[in-house]
Amino acid sequence: MSGHSKWNNIAKRKGANDAKKAAIFTKIGRKMAVAIKEGGSNNPDINAKLRDCIAEAKANNVPNDNIKRMLDKGNQSNVSYEANTYEGYGPSGIAVICETLTDNRNRTVADVRHYFDKYGAGLGNAGCVSWQFEQKGVLIIERGELDEDETMMVALDAGADDFQADEDCFQIYTSPEDFSAVRDTLEQAGFEFAQAEIQMVPSNTITLENEEDMARLRKLLDALEDNDDVQHVWHNWENEDDYEG
Repeated sequence: MSGHSKWNNIAKRKGANDAKKAAIFTKIGRKMAVAIKEGGSNNPDINAKLRDCIAEAKANNVPNDNIKRMLDKGNQSNVSYEANTYEGYGPSGIAVICETLTDNRNRTVADVRHYFDKYGAGLGNAGCVSWQFEQKGVLIIERGELDEDETMMVALDAGADDFQADEDCFQIYTSPEDFSAVRDTLEQAGFEFAQAEIQMVPSNTITLENEEDMARLRKLLDALEDNDDVQHVWHNWENEDDYEG
């Protein structure tokens, strides 16, 4: 759950092995537990944050039975999770934002700091890179046989701020405040999402040329994403899909 809406990243995640999928399910389960606790209900009809979590779960191919178990477990959970965001730089000045949800803040910050020190340029202070990103709702629809103009009109009529068409998918952007309403409208219109979440979208991106820097950055991103406490990793590496190491 990283990057900035690259179709190859979505495809890789959907084709992840069982261990990777289990990790994704665990992360979403934590997020749902927090949404249930904060919203006071495990009923998505009256809990908007929980609806967002369920949409994210479905976009990540979480089976309905698993979603039901997450809802039941989250409703009964006594574990308190704390949300924190960490910022730092990877090789060649790549900006990296790491969002966490943890029951042990000391453990998590130690892990995150270790990854940045080992593979990047170190963990920075709050705000050191976030100014390079804008929070947006992001909805990705697999292109398939869908008509581009028709899909764009439906999205814009639903309240989307921007619509971009790629070879494999349509990317729809909303304000964070309008995300849920736009998603619900498109869902009611019959669209299914390959990705549906609020992201930190970079305002500018950096292309890496040095293979060693690319390898180090890939290790940093993988280490962060493989940590159960890490919910999302955002970065501004432009040519991530070109690295095959």
